[in-house]
Amino acid sequence: MNNFKKITGKKIALIGGAGFIGHNLALHLQSLGAKVEIIDGMQVNNLLSLVDNVDNLPYPDLARAIITERTQLLKRAKINLRVQDVRDYHALTRLLNEINPQVIIQLAAVSHANRSNKDPYSTFDHSFRTLENSLDWSRGGTSNVEQFIFFSSSMVYGNFEGDQVDEKTHCEPLGIYGALKYGSEKIVIGYNQTFGLPFTIIRPSALYGERCISRRVGQIFIENSLMDKEIVMSDKGQEALDFTYINDLVDGVTRCIGNKNALNQVFNLTYGKACSIADMSEIIKKNFPQIKIKNVERDKLMPKRGTLNVDKARDLIGYNPSWPLDKGYPQYINWYKNFVSENPKLLD
Repeated sequence: MNNFKKITGKKIALIGGAGFIGHNLALHLQSLGAKVEIIDGMQVNNLLSLVDNVDNLPYPDLARAIITERTQLLKRAKINLRVQDVRDYHALTRLLNEINPQVIIQLAAVSHANRSNKDPYSTFDHSFRTLENSLDWSRGGTSNVEQFIFFSSSMVYGNFEGDQVDEKTHCEPLGIYGALKYGSEKIVIGYNQTFGLPFTIIRPSALYGERCISRRVGQIFIENSLMDKEIVMSDKGQEALDFTYINDLVDGVTRCIGNKNALNQVFNLTYGKACSIADMSEIIKKNFPQIKIKNVERDKLMPKRGTLNVDKARDLIGYNPSWPLDKGYPQYINWYKNFVSENPKLLD
């Protein structure tokens, strides 16, 4: 808890920070007294992608309403959102020179494995290029960056060879998304080796929580249930994922900021215990007893996963996840129900 005091007054820039993870993290950091600024082009899983619904979201009006709530929350918290395409190196440099952050949190990326595999060019464009721009500014002579935090993914591990992995487990990613995340980790580490840029790499897993529009499994289950549509599972829901509620991830990242124990480290930040998709479906059935389930074949490019061991984060930064699936997912369901009940036409 004492580490949180170090955040007060610290200038933090979230690159690509207007999305699901970023806005929740920004709100929390601001509440702790940090000086938070967000730079986001609003193009990936965000407002501009909904102009022509390039992501083919089934309920674009619902997604717009959720994004509107995000921006309203940021505005109420007096968090400055600078709308700028961060692929533009010179524009990003100008904004970072103005902000002069002590901490950069790199979130800008295509956030879904399926989309990455279908559109590799856009994935590289919005992920590698934005990372390169942020890193290059951070290592420059005018930079005041004390810590560069990069959001990676549990997908870097590929197929789990046992029930769990830790940060020392060999990474063998499958598909474009996992390979790109692992390559990005190596680039971040390379900047540390070459220029001395302090880093922290975060590997989250199977996130869920309020104001997500990324079409993660937990969100899809709720939306289909609200519309009285069937939910789809592969292998009868036997696949196990380390489902992580957004509050746990935000707490873990917060514990990394300004913490010497987190510098030049890689952390799994998950709940730390896998549950099956069938377990998630049982929670759905308790809230929507009429729901029907359809079983399909498994996507071969999705790795077989399980538990991400979080002992390293417990030991070094005091991470203590407190939101198991049977506690966090019902809360998320109730939030969604309330949000839609206040805006009943959003699912038309």
